[in-house]
Amino acid sequence: MKITIFGTGYVGLVTGACLADVGHHVLCMDVDQGKIDKLRNGHIPIYEPGLESIVKHTVEAGRLAFTTDTQEAVAHGSLQFIAVGTPPDEDGSADLQYVTAVARSIGQYMDDYKVVVDKSTVPVGTGDRVKAAVRSELDKRGLELDFDVVSNPEFLKEGAAITDFMKPDRIIVGTDSERAKELLHEVYYPFNRSHDRMIFMDIRSAELTKYAANSMLATKISFMNEIANLAERLGADIENVRRGIGSDPRIGYHFIYPGCGYGGSCFPKDVQALTRTARDCDYDSRLLNAVEAVNNAQKHVLFDKISHYFGGNLKGKVVAIWGLAFKPNTDDMREASSRALMQDLWKAGASVQAFDPEAMEETQRIFGDQPGLTLCGTKEQALKGADVLAICTEWKEFRSPDFEAIAANLKEPVVFDGRNLYEPEMLERHGMIYYAIGRGRNQFHGG
Repeated sequence: MKITIFGTGYVGLVTGACLADVGHHVLCMDVDQGKIDKLRNGHIPIYEPGLESIVKHTVEAGRLAFTTDTQEAVAHGSLQFIAVGTPPDEDGSADLQYVTAVARSIGQYMDDYKVVVDKSTVPVGTGDRVKAAVRSELDKRGLELDFDVVSNPEFLKEGAAITDFMKPDRIIVGTDSERAKELLHEVYYPFNRSHDRMIFMDIRSAELTKYAANSMLATKISFMNEIANLAERLGADIENVRRGIGSDPRIGYHFIYPGCGYGGSCFPKDVQALTRTARDCDYDSRLLNAVEAVNNAQKHVLFDKISHYFGGNLKGKVVAIWGLAFKPNTDDMREASSRALMQDLWKAGASVQAFDPEAMEETQRIFGDQPGLTLCGTKEQALKGADVLAICTEWKEFRSPDFEAIAANLKEPVVFDGRNLYEPEMLERHGMIYYAIGRGRNQFHGG
């Protein structure tokens, strides 16, 4: 099938590459000429395991191409996927200007039947707005062309997006059109061979499903962080609690790991957007408000522990930070806990020596020549001359480090672990002081 993807960001590029990989002919369109030039030359603007090789071989096979020509993009595909950004507006709602701009472009240039597929994460009711935008442009041209609008939200985890797309748990499709349903079945047939993963529903339910899924996962994280903070004050160990409740199949072990807060492009934005949607419906979403509030506070927990350890005086202190991305296997630093920690440290007069396996360029792009920030080439270099170590991201290479080397390089053998990577007894055997999240009364909780 011929498919057009508007947007070459995370969702658009992964979607386009994976659809081309199974045999479809995909044209990805973006207004950023520089990004398109880089993609044509084999440069992938994001880090996602496995993506670069798929893009390379599908381009070489002639099934994946890139353009900045809107008219060419609209003419190419019978299915027009909208995968542009929906950043949070000032009031927390999703900014739909890019989505509606694409919809208008489709209406301006289409000359036959199209299926317009909302792949971006959009609020309930966006399908109606997209349909109205396309229809408005057709009316201006005096044309009566058939088209359908479909909601097809993505459920991709950064760091595992290729697997998630190729082996999906579910494929949600919101449509009231049998014609569109048949075409989407054909698009996703290669991913449905073992059993049908497609779930069809109305458009508004599909739009809400995406927000509900991310908000549920964010709720589990914030709940566990609340319990972890309580465990510190009660002398309990949150890791024992986690294993105890996770063994209940109704709860499970997924997304009940405490830490220094969630980040990324989805959870913070989607919780805010759903909260805003609730307000627009004159509904007080007290649980969602609490989820966001708990997470915002949790991002400052590591700083509170470090500040407490130094008696509130951090001037001149150097903190080594391992992990800058919001999660492993990505270079994405949007809403990352490391950013909150670094800002707190700089405000208190401390400086930072940081290392991340993939997010160094992104950190440089965000902070530039920030005073008090030194980006190091290895995790070992980050330790040299630092007073203490803080861990913000659970990269695999941080899980079994040389503890003796850590102690030898730090001025004080102290680790502040925002992801609970280690067992306290292990670090004690190496003569180190260990502060994690919710590991008992010996933890500084800043209260």
